[in-house]
Amino acid sequence: MNTQTAPLIEVEHVSKIFGSVIALKDISMKVNAGEVMCLLGDNGAGKSTLIKILSGVHQPSEGRYLFEGKEMHFTSPRDALGVGIATVFQDLAMIPLMGISRNFFLGSEPTQGWGPFRRFNVKYADQVTREELAKMGIQVRETTQPVGTLSGGERQSVAIARAVYFGAKVLILDEPTAALGVKEAGVVLRYIAQARSRGLGVIFITHNPHHAYPIGDHFTILNRGSSYGTFAKSEISREELTAMMAGGEALEELSHELAEFARTDEKAAATLAEVAREFGATAEHLHVEQLPPAYEEAERRYDQLPSVDGEGKR
Repeated sequence: MNTQTAPLIEVEHVSKIFGSVIALKDISMKVNAGEVMCLLGDNGAGKSTLIKILSGVHQPSEGRYLFEGKEMHFTSPRDALGVGIATVFQDLAMIPLMGISRNFFLGSEPTQGWGPFRRFNVKYADQVTREELAKMGIQVRETTQPVGTLSGGERQSVAIARAVYFGAKVLILDEPTAALGVKEAGVVLRYIAQARSRGLGVIFITHNPHHAYPIGDHFTILNRGSSYGTFAKSEISREELTAMMAGGEALEELSHELAEFARTDEKAAATLAEVAREFGATAEHLHVEQLPPAYEEAERRYDQLPSVDGEGKR
């Protein structure tokens, strides 16, 4: 791991306020080169807002944002990308019907020729794409293969390799394993490990501690816009991570509620069984002769009512 004094990214007491809504409050974290920082939290914890601050979409309302020890004031994602902060969002910013190499260089296409004769340099793009994917341990038959035909894990790997090739120092991954199966998630985690081994600082955003714990070096846990703190892997277990992320008190309260529901159901079942037994015993001895006199009187009066249509129908 790189031992440089200044972290690649550091945020100090960052808050973000939208009108009367406090989306983030007093968040501090840092990411060093060659390590994976896992940012965890349930839905609504503030992960997306923090990602947008780190990637230059939003500016913090309070606090400082440092990159390699220098305070930054990004006005757009392009500013962040210019210094080496690449963000891979869930949609991957890819066009499914285009080939792998075209997506790899999307927005930064290599060209050949000059003036009105400039055109996409297909040979160079295919060569670079194949080499960069090979560095990540990915072998493709044809770089012209449409990205839409790749699996979810393979599309993630193309996005990661693309970010690394274009000079990313920090790689921010927004829920890369959210819609993947177990095998595909394992593939993505392997690519994250390879990015770390190449000296990148990786911020891995997820709500799944089972994906985060095997790959993470440090863990920052968010809950309703606030931070529970940052923990090294040696300081926290997977079970503690899960409890903190979900809210240990909330889980304990839910456990008590479920136990109470179970006891209530047992009482209800016993009461219903007793009522059923009593009703069954009563029904066995019930005959028409035992009907209440008021019912018999009402039936007799109904029979005496005159017909409406003259045919005996009322």
